[in-house]
Amino acid sequence: MPHIDDPETQRANLNYIKASMREPILSRETELALARRWRDEGDERALHEMVRSYARLVVSTASRFRNYGLPMGDLVQEGNVGLMQAAARFEPERDVRFSTYAAWWIRSAMQDYILRNWSIVRTGTTAAQKSLFFNLRRLRARIEDASSGRLTPENRQWIADELKVERADVEAMEMRLAASDQSLNAPISEGSEDNWQDFLSDERPNPEDVVIGMRDGETRSRWLAEALQGLSPREQTIIRERRLREDGATLEELGHRLGVSKERVRQLEHRALMKLRASMSRRVRQPDELFIEQ
Repeated sequence: MPHIDDPETQRANLNYIKASMREPILSRETELALARRWRDEGDERALHEMVRSYARLVVSTASRFRNYGLPMGDLVQEGNVGLMQAAARFEPERDVRFSTYAAWWIRSAMQDYILRNWSIVRTGTTAAQKSLFFNLRRLRARIEDASSGRLTPENRQWIADELKVERADVEAMEMRLAASDQSLNAPISEGSEDNWQDFLSDERPNPEDVVIGMRDGETRSRWLAEALQGLSPREQTIIRERRLREDGATLEELGHRLGVSKERVRQLEHRALMKLRASMSRRVRQPDELFIEQ
């Protein structure tokens, strides 16, 4: 649902836009001089003059993204962040105008903001998905029958080829852009007392399954501890270091530590695992123990 600013916010945004448009456009020489003063001398006045002069870029870019239903003021604020990042990274020696360089940072900052806030469902994570999100509407407009409803399979394939994504990605993005977020607390129909969340299935395990799982886990842990006691000290060290640690030690590391070759460590590990497997198998053949109160 599009966001509508309150009258006071609208006036503030309008005043900012007017002030931005009144700022003079910098010449190339002035622009480079300001950039050097900021980079080499840390002159904040030079930075502020650059940012003020190119605030019109922020306003212009924000107006292009207004159809996504987000507050104009927020878009401008994010664009100003991108403008500041551009000023901090701009290299005057490169043969490029600051306006060209800053335009990329401004657009990127606004696009990231839109992707974070357009929907509570994450819309795009890869560069290809972001490109699809921001170009799907434009490409739809070039297709004659786009206004008649959903895209045809041929049209989806054409868009996928244009943007170098899978057709399934185009279909998924089309559905996301066509729908809007809906509260789970909303009634399923007008006058109904039932909410959408009332019909969601609970896929969590029931308390009985949770308790049984905890008891089984505790029992298996106890069996493993007892099985480890049946190993030699060297075998216990290998199993603990190789199998029971998140960042297990290598055969070579354990070989140096135990004074044997890494092939010998591998043999000892294999023998220890066979012992553990045999011990655990014997315990599994005693299922009644799972239910004996300890």
